[in-house]
Amino acid sequence: MHLLLADDHALFRDGIRLLLMELDDQVTIHEADSLATAVGAVRAYPDVDLALLDLNMPGMRGAEGVRAFRMQAREVPVVVISAADQASDIRAVLDAGAAGYVPKSSSAQVMLSALRLVLVGGVYVPPDLLRDVGQFMPSPVLPRLPGALTPQQTNVLRLIVQGKPNKVIARELRLSEGTVKIHLTAIFRALNVANRTEAAVVAQDMKLFT
Repeated sequence: MHLLLADDHALFRDGIRLLLMELDDQVTIHEADSLATAVGAVRAYPDVDLALLDLNMPGMRGAEGVRAFRMQAREVPVVVISAADQASDIRAVLDAGAAGYVPKSSSAQVMLSALRLVLVGGVYVPPDLLRDVGQFMPSPVLPRLPGALTPQQTNVLRLIVQGKPNKVIARELRLSEGTVKIHLTAIFRALNVANRTEAAVVAQDMKLFT
Protein backbone atom coordinates (compact mmCIF):
# COMPACT_ATOMS: atom_id res chain seq x y z
CA MET A 1 0.00 0.00 0.00
CA HIS A 2 1.37 3.40 -1.02
CA LEU A 3 0.25 6.51 0.86
CA LEU A 4 1.05 10.17 0.36
CA LEU A 5 1.29 12.26 3.54
CA ALA A 6 1.42 16.00 2.86
CA ASP A 7 1.75 18.41 5.77
CA ASP A 8 4.17 21.25 6.40
CA HIS A 9 4.74 20.33 10.05
CA ALA A 10 7.43 17.66 10.34
CA LEU A 11 6.44 16.78 13.90
CA PHE A 12 2.87 16.08 12.83
CA ARG A 13 4.10 13.94 9.91
CA ASP A 14 6.27 11.94 12.32
CA GLY A 15 3.26 11.09 14.47
CA ILE A 16 0.93 10.30 11.58
CA ARG A 17 3.58 8.19 9.87
CA LEU A 18 3.65 5.80 12.82
CA LEU A 19 -0.14 5.65 12.82
CA LEU A 20 -0.35 4.93 9.11
CA MET A 21 1.91 1.91 9.54
CA GLU A 22 -0.98 0.26 11.37
CA LEU A 23 -3.12 0.21 8.22
CA ASP A 24 -1.30 -2.76 6.76
CA ASP A 25 1.77 -4.96 7.13
CA GLN A 26 3.34 -3.35 4.08
CA VAL A 27 2.95 0.41 3.88
CA THR A 28 5.13 2.79 1.89
CA ILE A 29 4.70 6.44 2.85
CA HIS A 30 5.73 9.27 0.55
CA GLU A 31 5.94 12.67 2.23
CA ALA A 32 5.45 16.25 1.07
CA ASP A 33 5.35 19.63 2.80
CA SER A 34 3.44 21.72 0.24
CA LEU A 35 0.93 21.38 -2.57
CA ALA A 36 3.73 21.56 -5.15
CA THR A 37 5.74 18.76 -3.56
CA ALA A 38 2.56 16.70 -3.09
CA VAL A 39 1.79 16.96 -6.81
CA GLY A 40 5.40 16.12 -7.59
CA ALA A 41 5.23 13.05 -5.34
CA VAL A 42 2.07 11.67 -6.90
CA ARG A 43 3.60 12.12 -10.34
CA ALA A 44 6.77 10.34 -9.25
CA TYR A 45 4.84 7.51 -7.55
CA PRO A 46 1.76 6.71 -9.69
CA ASP A 47 0.80 3.76 -7.45
CA VAL A 48 -0.29 5.99 -4.57
CA ASP A 49 -3.51 4.51 -3.13
CA LEU A 50 -4.50 7.43 -0.90
CA ALA A 51 -3.38 11.00 -0.30
CA LEU A 52 -3.66 12.84 3.01
CA LEU A 53 -3.48 16.60 2.49
CA ASP A 54 -3.20 19.31 5.10
CA LEU A 55 -5.71 22.03 4.23
CA ASN A 56 -3.41 24.89 5.25
CA MET A 57 0.05 23.90 4.04
CA PRO A 58 1.88 26.16 1.55
CA GLY A 59 0.19 26.42 -1.83
CA MET A 60 -3.12 24.87 -0.78
CA ARG A 61 -5.41 27.89 -0.42
CA GLY A 62 -8.01 25.68 1.21
CA ALA A 63 -10.39 23.78 -1.03
CA GLU A 64 -8.79 25.27 -4.15
CA GLY A 65 -5.67 23.29 -3.36
CA VAL A 66 -7.71 20.09 -3.15
CA ARG A 67 -9.20 20.84 -6.54
CA ALA A 68 -5.77 21.57 -8.01
CA PHE A 69 -4.36 18.31 -6.63
CA ARG A 70 -7.31 16.31 -7.97
CA MET A 71 -6.74 17.76 -11.43
CA GLN A 72 -3.26 16.23 -11.36
CA ALA A 73 -4.27 12.94 -9.72
CA ARG A 74 -7.92 12.23 -10.50
CA GLU A 75 -7.74 8.57 -9.54
CA VAL A 76 -6.18 9.07 -6.11
CA PRO A 77 -8.67 9.38 -3.22
CA VAL A 78 -7.95 12.44 -1.07
CA VAL A 79 -8.51 12.79 2.66
CA VAL A 80 -8.15 16.30 4.04
CA ILE A 81 -6.65 16.68 7.50
CA SER A 82 -7.18 20.03 9.16
CA ALA A 83 -7.22 21.82 12.49
CA ALA A 84 -10.49 23.47 11.43
CA ASP A 85 -13.80 21.69 11.93
CA GLN A 86 -16.32 24.03 10.34
CA ALA A 87 -19.13 22.58 8.23
CA SER A 88 -18.42 25.16 5.54
CA ASP A 89 -14.85 23.86 5.19
CA ILE A 90 -16.10 20.29 4.89
CA ARG A 91 -18.64 21.19 2.22
CA ALA A 92 -15.97 23.06 0.27
CA VAL A 93 -13.41 20.24 0.23
CA LEU A 94 -16.00 17.57 -0.61
CA ASP A 95 -17.23 19.75 -3.46
CA ALA A 96 -13.60 20.00 -4.60
CA GLY A 97 -13.39 16.21 -4.82
CA ALA A 98 -12.11 15.05 -1.43
CA ALA A 99 -13.31 11.66 -0.17
CA GLY A 100 -12.90 12.49 3.48
CA TYR A 101 -12.31 15.17 6.08
CA VAL A 102 -10.56 14.34 9.36
CA PRO A 103 -9.99 17.03 12.01
CA LYS A 104 -6.52 16.92 13.55
CA SER A 105 -8.20 16.69 16.94
CA SER A 106 -9.51 13.20 16.06
CA SER A 107 -8.28 10.16 17.95
CA ALA A 108 -5.90 7.70 16.33
CA GLN A 109 -8.66 5.09 16.07
CA VAL A 110 -11.04 7.54 14.38
CA MET A 111 -8.41 8.48 11.83
CA LEU A 112 -7.60 4.84 11.05
CA SER A 113 -11.30 4.02 10.66
CA ALA A 114 -11.78 7.02 8.37
CA LEU A 115 -8.87 6.02 6.15
CA ARG A 116 -10.06 2.41 5.94
CA LEU A 117 -13.50 3.64 4.90
CA VAL A 118 -12.07 5.80 2.13
CA LEU A 119 -9.79 2.98 0.94
CA VAL A 120 -12.84 0.80 0.26
CA GLY A 121 -14.62 3.55 -1.64
CA GLY A 122 -16.49 5.38 1.12
CA VAL A 123 -16.61 9.03 2.10
CA TYR A 124 -15.81 10.06 5.66
CA VAL A 125 -17.19 13.04 7.55
CA PRO A 126 -17.02 13.32 11.37
CA PRO A 127 -20.36 12.01 12.68
CA ASP A 128 -20.90 15.01 14.95
CA LEU A 129 -20.62 17.32 11.94
CA LEU A 130 -22.87 15.37 9.55
CA ARG A 131 -25.94 17.29 10.67
CA ASP A 132 -24.24 20.62 10.02
CA VAL A 133 -23.13 19.52 6.58
CA GLY A 134 -26.82 19.02 5.83
CA GLN A 135 -28.05 17.42 2.66
CA PHE A 136 -24.70 17.62 0.92
CA MET A 137 -24.02 13.99 1.85
CA PRO A 138 -27.06 11.71 1.86
CA SER A 139 -24.95 8.84 3.19
CA PRO A 140 -21.53 8.49 4.85
CA VAL A 141 -20.66 5.86 2.26
CA LEU A 142 -20.99 6.74 -1.40
CA PRO A 143 -20.38 4.30 -4.28
CA ARG A 144 -17.44 4.75 -6.57
CA LEU A 145 -17.65 4.36 -10.33
CA PRO A 146 -15.39 1.98 -12.29
CA GLY A 147 -13.46 4.96 -13.62
CA ALA A 148 -12.58 5.92 -10.05
CA LEU A 149 -10.45 2.82 -9.43
CA THR A 150 -6.91 3.70 -8.45
CA PRO A 151 -4.07 2.43 -10.66
CA GLN A 152 -3.24 -0.25 -8.09
CA GLN A 153 -6.88 -1.37 -7.90
CA THR A 154 -6.90 -1.60 -11.69
CA ASN A 155 -3.80 -3.80 -11.49
CA VAL A 156 -5.53 -6.05 -8.96
CA LEU A 157 -8.62 -6.29 -11.16
CA ARG A 158 -6.49 -7.22 -14.16
CA LEU A 159 -4.96 -10.12 -12.23
CA ILE A 160 -8.40 -11.18 -10.99
CA VAL A 161 -9.50 -11.44 -14.61
CA GLN A 162 -6.48 -13.67 -15.17
CA GLY A 163 -7.76 -15.94 -12.39
CA LYS A 164 -4.89 -15.38 -9.99
CA PRO A 165 -5.46 -15.89 -6.22
CA ASN A 166 -4.76 -13.24 -3.60
CA LYS A 167 -1.39 -14.74 -2.66
CA VAL A 168 -0.13 -14.53 -6.24
CA ILE A 169 -1.58 -11.03 -6.71
CA ALA A 170 0.18 -9.89 -3.55
CA ARG A 171 3.48 -11.33 -4.72
CA GLU A 172 3.29 -9.90 -8.23
CA LEU A 173 2.28 -6.41 -7.08
CA ARG A 174 4.55 -6.50 -4.01
CA LEU A 175 1.64 -5.99 -1.64
CA SER A 176 0.52 -7.76 1.49
CA GLU A 177 -2.53 -10.01 1.24
CA GLY A 178 -4.29 -7.61 3.59
CA THR A 179 -3.80 -4.76 1.13
CA VAL A 180 -5.07 -6.94 -1.71
CA LYS A 181 -8.24 -7.62 0.28
CA ILE A 182 -8.76 -3.88 0.83
CA HIS A 183 -8.44 -3.30 -2.91
CA LEU A 184 -10.85 -6.16 -3.62
CA THR A 185 -13.48 -4.56 -1.40
CA ALA A 186 -13.10 -1.26 -3.27
CA ILE A 187 -13.30 -3.04 -6.63
CA PHE A 188 -16.46 -4.93 -5.66
CA ARG A 189 -18.08 -1.68 -4.53
CA ALA A 190 -17.03 0.19 -7.68
CA LEU A 191 -18.33 -2.54 -10.01
CA ASN A 192 -21.39 -3.24 -7.86
CA VAL A 193 -20.58 -6.94 -7.55
CA ALA A 194 -20.41 -9.40 -4.67
CA ASN A 195 -17.31 -11.45 -5.45
CA ARG A 196 -14.23 -11.80 -7.62
CA THR A 197 -15.97 -14.02 -10.18
CA GLU A 198 -18.61 -11.36 -10.82
CA ALA A 199 -15.89 -8.70 -10.94
CA ALA A 200 -14.03 -10.66 -13.61
CA VAL A 201 -17.19 -11.09 -15.67
CA VAL A 202 -18.00 -7.37 -15.49
CA ALA A 203 -14.45 -6.42 -16.41
CA GLN A 204 -14.57 -8.76 -19.40
CA ASP A 205 -17.98 -7.45 -20.48
CA MET A 206 -16.67 -3.90 -20.29
CA LYS A 207 -13.56 -4.96 -22.23
CA LEU A 208 -11.35 -3.24 -19.69
CA PHE A 209 -8.25 -5.25 -20.52
CA THR A 210 -8.59 -5.98 -24.22
